[in-house]
Amino acid sequence: MKKIVYVVESFGSGVYTFLSELCNSITREYEVVIVYSLRRETPLDFKKNFDSKIRFINVSMYRGLNPIKSLKALGKLKRVFKKENPEIIHLNSSIAGFLGRIACYANRFNMDKVFYNPHGFSFLQKNESRIKRTIFYGLERFASMLGGYTVGCSFGEYKEALKISKKCININNGIDPKKIDEIIKENNLNVNKNNNNNKLKVGTVGRICYQKNPKLFNDIAKKFPQYDFIWVGYGELKDRLQADNIKVTGWSDRKEVIKEIMNIDIFIMTSLWEGLSISLLEAMYLGKPVIVSNVIGNNDVIKNNVNGYLVNDLKEYIKIINYITSNNIISDVKFKEKVRENVIEEYGLNQMVRKYINLYEAT
Repeated sequence: MKKIVYVVESFGSGVYTFLSELCNSITREYEVVIVYSLRRETPLDFKKNFDSKIRFINVSMYRGLNPIKSLKALGKLKRVFKKENPEIIHLNSSIAGFLGRIACYANRFNMDKVFYNPHGFSFLQKNESRIKRTIFYGLERFASMLGGYTVGCSFGEYKEALKISKKCININNGIDPKKIDEIIKENNLNVNKNNNNNKLKVGTVGRICYQKNPKLFNDIAKKFPQYDFIWVGYGELKDRLQADNIKVTGWSDRKEVIKEIMNIDIFIMTSLWEGLSISLLEAMYLGKPVIVSNVIGNNDVIKNNVNGYLVNDLKEYIKIINYITSNNIISDVKFKEKVRENVIEEYGLNQMVRKYINLYEAT
């Protein structure tokens, strides 16, 4: 049985869900080891969501440009790789991707068996200065020269990866419809039933950080004081959500997130950049009308006016929310079924897992 070592610094939110579903799906074919760093959004009891055969190794990987801490993490990764001696190494997120490729190269590991998922390139972060973004881009270029394959989790991320290296692959993120159906059944939820509250509910899921643009979410809420707004998650920019009609839930486990999405009437994303959002796919599978910012990741999934709505600014969010409520799209069963089928066909977990297994076996 081949051994795969997964390395992840960004062990929370969508990346956490991606890894749990991928790793749990391949434990019959591979021995799986996960090297991780803890984040504030990492569930305290995260191991219960993984197959009992999976082993975990904690390595603290510092976010940001800190040479001393990065060198310490690099040394630990080298030792882990040498001890585990895997056939395949799969790196996730920018920090793990950079340090992991250096560690693999230093250990003379076969770089054709190294795969790297950015889950949103660091040089696309609009909250960083142009100088920092240039540094991040340079670091990505340097790491790619060491070898390995970059795997874009959406076609847009794949296109960005091609600007750095020709050794790129596109495998879209996917979700497990069966698992979501189980949660719906366990909680006696009805996918075609609207929330029980008299007020219409608009919501989103994710970390409250610059990337997710909470200020814009707050501005939208202010324009619709008659509606309830909900942010499922938590983060360092919680104070940007000041509108009286916004509720912040804090971090929730997967089941609670699905229940919260079920109780939302309209799902919105105000992100400044994305990889490919798992929560967006979940909202679509649950038949929610979705309004998302027109950025990489979002515009790979959403075909405007077909399975959702792409918008560019506050004015357009207001326009589309009014359009959805005026045309009774929230209760349109045919629309819900069409969106659900689109997710199953293009973003199902089985398709994603099969493509990763094919990738692993081809090396």
